Amino acid sequence: MTRRRIIIVDDHPLFRSALHQTLAGGDAAVSVEEAGDLNGLSAALEADRDCDLVLLDLNMPGVRGFSGLLLLRAQYPDIPVMIISAVEDATVVRRAFELGAAGYLHKSAGPIEIRRAIETVLSGEVFVPSGLTLSIEDEQTELMRRLGTLTPQQVRVLMMLSDGLMNKQIAYELSISEATVKAHVSAILQKLDVDSRTQAVIVAARIEEGQFEALFSLSGEKS
Repeated sequence: MTRRRIIIVDDHPLFRSALHQTLAGGDAAVSVEEAGDLNGLSAALEADRDCDLVLLDLNMPGVRGFSGLLLLRAQYPDIPVMIISAVEDATVVRRAFELGAAGYLHKSAGPIEIRRAIETVLSGEVFVPSGLTLSIEDEQTELMRRLGTLTPQQVRVLMMLSDGLMNKQIAYELSISEATVKAHVSAILQKLDVDSRTQAVIVAARIEEGQFEALFSLSGEKS
């Protein structure tokens, strides 16, 4: 039997450990690794890109809204990503699928449901939470699709634009030339079908729209 490699990405060590135990549980056919952030995940994947599934928390230090999912899907498009989060808001879940998630699982799920969800995704299918309809589209659906076309570096540049950084500052942070930054900005504007940096920043803000409202409704509980 082929050994399956799964990487859990969550900044809560206790949750990672509990999920690790649920997934491994003496199953020699499953190899489970942990990462506390996207940098840790990137290091693991650069060392070995042979990965069957990434389980990704939505809200971690250094990640804004769906930017973590955007980066992963752009940089490693062949690796399925399942979101595992405390947020159950239907709009948030739909946005995750629109950006390429292969599944969405609530953190309160029991071991049986977790294993069923993961087996579903590992078999090449999409795991959709019970009762959720994905066919509903709204004014942001096309926007999410456009965001999904950005490259990893373009995602980073867009996030820095939203932080108010100028081209020179972005170039310094990413160790690239200002000309390269300008090229990325032009590509971002074209892909998002907007005419200015300001409009691109507004689009970037929509990556978070709805998600953090759902997070705040959890009375301080972090996803």
